[in-house]
Amino acid sequence: MKTDTREKPPTALATAAAHPARNGAETLLDTLVACGIDTIFGYPGGAALPLYDALHGQPAIRHVLVRHEQAAVHAAEGYARSTGRLGVVLVTSGPGVANTISGLLDAMSDSVPLLCISGQVASGVIGTQAFQECDALGISRPVTKWNHQPRAANDIAEAVREAVRIALGGRPGPVLLDLPKDVQLQHVDAPAPAPAPAMPARPALPGRAALQAAAALIAQAQRPVLYGGGGLINAGEAACARFAALARDWQLPTTLTLMGLGALPASDPLHLGMLGMHGTLEANLAMHHADLIICVGARFDDRITGRLSDFAPGARKIHVDIHAGNIGKVIPVDVALAGDCGAVLEALTALLPPPAPAGRLAPWWQRIDHWRRADCLAFTPGATTILPQQLMRAVRAQLAGRDAIVATDVGQHQMWAAQHLAIERPRRWLTSGGAGTMGYGLPAAIGAQIAHPDKPVVCISGDASVLMNIQELSTAVQHQTPVRLVLCNNGYMGMVRQWQQLNHGNRLSHSWNAALPDFVALARAFGWGARRVDDARELDAALDECLAHDGPFFLDVQVAAQQNCYPMMPAGRGHHEVMLADDRWYCEQP
Repeated sequence: MKTDTREKPPTALATAAAHPARNGAETLLDTLVACGIDTIFGYPGGAALPLYDALHGQPAIRHVLVRHEQAAVHAAEGYARSTGRLGVVLVTSGPGVANTISGLLDAMSDSVPLLCISGQVASGVIGTQAFQECDALGISRPVTKWNHQPRAANDIAEAVREAVRIALGGRPGPVLLDLPKDVQLQHVDAPAPAPAPAMPARPALPGRAALQAAAALIAQAQRPVLYGGGGLINAGEAACARFAALARDWQLPTTLTLMGLGALPASDPLHLGMLGMHGTLEANLAMHHADLIICVGARFDDRITGRLSDFAPGARKIHVDIHAGNIGKVIPVDVALAGDCGAVLEALTALLPPPAPAGRLAPWWQRIDHWRRADCLAFTPGATTILPQQLMRAVRAQLAGRDAIVATDVGQHQMWAAQHLAIERPRRWLTSGGAGTMGYGLPAAIGAQIAHPDKPVVCISGDASVLMNIQELSTAVQHQTPVRLVLCNNGYMGMVRQWQQLNHGNRLSHSWNAALPDFVALARAFGWGARRVDDARELDAALDECLAHDGPFFLDVQVAAQQNCYPMMPAGRGHHEVMLADDRWYCEQP
């Protein structure tokens, strides 16, 4: 037996044992581990090589290699949004960090806690247009809560702890650390074991007078509406449970934003469905006619309010939000309750009197039930042609009882999924809300699957959106994530086409794809199972095959090409002006 006497390069672990002094890159990873981080999504490059060398010797951290840096951020978002933990991204300088900006914007818009770590050129050449140099701090400042560039290895551990604290504190969001290559390689002077970061203190509760004023409004209201958003999801399951308890104790009609789906089970009889531009008729009309709106963890954005001059004209308003700057920014409110949603709801509930008799709101519920009977989400299933709504209802039936996580891309399919999938629990719905980022769905699903290897994870996408990050099919195979991708394929940029039809004289300017790939062949080339279905009679069997497959599966569902998504409160309209079909409106006269 021959013995290999060639000298082998030392591993990072062996080097660390021989040379106890840690460099900046190793210190950064040590601090992440001390902060509880065990997963990073990233893509290597020259200015990040010391970090990747240190990662080679850090078994406590799993690295998920993506195929594009934007996808790294979306995958970290899926991980963070489905767990409540911090998502971490590692990229190189120049185009590496520049490619993260769309993802950071998405995380900033939807309050997703992320830490993006970018390599940077050496300190001595910063500002000289060195190879793959860019101003990472400058370009990321508008899309992060905080960013920082340590200039000495001794400062790295504290910078990481501060980054974690800021990302998770208050209204969560993305932060960025930019590390020059020479700083990554500097030795740290006698580093002590990095303690876990001081977690942000819970925000102070609102004053008792404000809480009492809110409690009095709730006790007196005759036409109340409880309105919850993504801040509830961020606040955790306990906050969602308190929200649901308030609704049930007081029999409050309850509606949720796109980002808030799951905060109250869709099956709860108090749930009116999503509100806003593609919300249900009953949710929008209840908002319009309410005498009290209790907003928890939402920010009255334009897709919810419609025309501001017509928004809830007779309603008093209570606004609960962790970010005081959101309160009163769009809609003046009568009672401002700045603080953590769960803590504020707990304090508010303690001041409420015992609920009034169950029949107190009966006249209000009778009006709402009248609007419900319009059955605004009804459709006639196609006998052979698959309608998009029909696809979503079939997916819903297949996922019933499986505790699945659903990620979506952006467009009509996203709205149909929100309307028809019936999300029952928090953190089971991942979508891009504020930024509306096409290409979000597939990498977000991969991130969620990494975090929840034993749960079914389904991505609902469209033929235009999926092409934005189609290369991540490779990531799913390499990391053995059995994501199921259900493609709602109508051959158009559906929401763009719908707006062109309704607002631009049906002049379809560049809103279709004339050269779509064979998605089945493409998916199989990446190593996925795949199938196409275009006949409604075969849809259930195709979904069965998709969900039962051992590994990732791509189901290309050919749906009716020019279906429009209704109900729709068109831009510039109020909640009392709702399109129910191309030629049918629900309008109330003043």
